Amino acid sequence: MNLDALQSALRDQHLDGWLFYDHHQRDPIAYRILGLPLSFVSRRWYYYVPAQGEPKKLVHRIEAGKLDSLPGEKEEYSSWQELEAKLEAMLRGSKTIAMQFSPRNAIMYVSMVDAGTVDLVRSFGKDVRSSADLVSIFEAVLTEAQIETHFAAQRKLDGVLQAAWKHIGENVRAKRELTEFDVVRFLLEGIEREGLFSDHGPNCSVGPNAADSHYEPTAELSRPIRSGDFVLIDVWAKLANDPKAVWYDITWTGVVDREPTEREQNIFQIVKGARDAAIARVETAYAANEPIAGWQADDAARNVILAAGMGQWFTHRTGHNIAVELHGNGAHLDNLETHDERLLLPNTCFSIEPGLYFPGEFGVRSEVNMITRPGKAVVSGPCQTELLRI
Repeated sequence: MNLDALQSALRDQHLDGWLFYDHHQRDPIAYRILGLPLSFVSRRWYYYVPAQGEPKKLVHRIEAGKLDSLPGEKEEYSSWQELEAKLEAMLRGSKTIAMQFSPRNAIMYVSMVDAGTVDLVRSFGKDVRSSADLVSIFEAVLTEAQIETHFAAQRKLDGVLQAAWKHIGENVRAKRELTEFDVVRFLLEGIEREGLFSDHGPNCSVGPNAADSHYEPTAELSRPIRSGDFVLIDVWAKLANDPKAVWYDITWTGVVDREPTEREQNIFQIVKGARDAAIARVETAYAANEPIAGWQADDAARNVILAAGMGQWFTHRTGHNIAVELHGNGAHLDNLETHDERLLLPNTCFSIEPGLYFPGEFGVRSEVNMITRPGKAVVSGPCQTELLRI
């Protein structure tokens, strides 16, 4: 735990303190930010970091050592009455307190604290604020070394994907049986060979399956790839054996052994235009040193699709934060599933991946990743400019 950084962030956001709470490991964010080892937790603990001064701990007497690795004065409790009295005393002198909750569950990714605990803290006369922006600072902002792991994964994974497209073409031309799941295995072999790691997937979707944005082929249920098919590949990986490595996550589409139809071309161009509008919105904001929230980048992409009369077929957010976790705890590009008011902070990574999906027909998604730096924002890999001819 970096106490100085925590307290500086609290002062910057005009908060009196940050109250961490856990029971049965319900809040993994707290463990990561505080640097606590995961262990069996059968009793409630509380850790309060004030904007100034020494932190405070409250633990049950039969698990009194749970927070001993952290700085600060410790109090112990046994009864619920003692817990409430000592928690109220711990927070005395503070008014605005951050916790892992989100009003109306708008940012559900940080809603780790139960409503009853929030009620209890409010009963002490405290103004409980969401810790969402604080979590972004400590979970999503990347070091220079982490940013380099992203680019290292990008260089390797782009090569794996190129090899997969070639593999599809060679097998189709030779009239050899090849399924979606065969392509998934080919990708996984390439990922492992390149010293990369992927926790699940990747995904290869053919024809109507591409209209399911979370389709996952299996050995038992997998469509063959044949001449004339439309193919979508979504693949993600990070450097193996590096616990702090950052993911790279991309989606490309193409057609097998033919030219795209006029409809396919039109849909791709709409999706590409939406992707590029979001990229430009972020680039412009960063070049002007203007803050930009996740929902604003989502709107930039979504408005292009709405203007084309295709809004009903764009059924998910525009992008997600990328960090040590594939779907990280920074701002998502979202004004559909949530209204994400978190800022796209400098030195963070996120996907931009608008898509249009037509059940029973096909779907197009074009996904790139962006890295924000002070004064600029860049796409970290190549951008698809037309449908591939496989």
